[in-house]
Amino acid sequence: MENILEVNNLCKRYRDFALKNVSFNLPKGMIMGFIGKNGAGKTTTIKAILSIVNNYDGEIKIFNQDVKKNDVKKDIGVVLDDMFFPEVLTPKDINKIMSSVYDNWDEVLFFKYLNDFELPINKTIKSLSKGMRKKLEIVTALAHHPKLLILDEPTSGLDPIARSEVIDIFRDFIQDEECSILLSSHITTDLEHIADYITFIDNGEVLLSKTCDELMNLYGVVKCGRDEFKKIDSSDYLKYRKNKYEFELLVEDKNMFKKKYNIDTIDKLTLEDLMVLVIKGGK
Repeated sequence: MENILEVNNLCKRYRDFALKNVSFNLPKGMIMGFIGKNGAGKTTTIKAILSIVNNYDGEIKIFNQDVKKNDVKKDIGVVLDDMFFPEVLTPKDINKIMSSVYDNWDEVLFFKYLNDFELPINKTIKSLSKGMRKKLEIVTALAHHPKLLILDEPTSGLDPIARSEVIDIFRDFIQDEECSILLSSHITTDLEHIADYITFIDNGEVLLSKTCDELMNLYGVVKCGRDEFKKIDSSDYLKYRKNKYEFELLVEDKNMFKKKYNIDTIDKLTLEDLMVLVIKGGK
């Protein structure tokens, strides 16, 4: 399968934080959910991919081109959590600016999205709500027909209806199997609906990068009492967490676990379970 994005052994050191050999591949036509707690390294990784952060070690390729040597930005749509246009601009102004920046800017598509999202054409950005601003960022990222979308918290601040509309647009975006999305989000339920791959980063290190099918079909959460927990070999689970009345265990092969311990029910893994158990759990 051809990769649209490759990150290999990415290292970047700050005084109090470092990315440590971050590696993952995003195939063409796929959506990758990029998860981790605040400060885990998601935004730093994204900014390195976009050449906003420089002086790093390792290799980043987009469309099979080294981003340090080639200008591939024209084919990338971006929504970052901390970046947007001056607040005095209107969507109409943005259309005029972007049409001079991108050769493939699609004015018709831009205004169609504005209409679909009920965004005003002539109101300034500062007069828009947080949710409307986020919609405008997404519309702008999509309107020049990028091949890769890189999105940092794109559904933050949106109500459930708007989030559903945005997710549908993301699904449409990858339908031709030529485009891909790297999507960082704390709203893990959104990722469970649309992501093909999940990459989980913590403290600057990738803990896992797997397909959603692998995570949902193989991994599971076992709940048991103290006496049952004592009988379970620690090599048969990845992490455990003690709650008030029970233990929760993260297992990597739930079918093996069922057979070995004669357990009928193992809960389906959610991405929230995964994050909490890996970060907060013991071993």
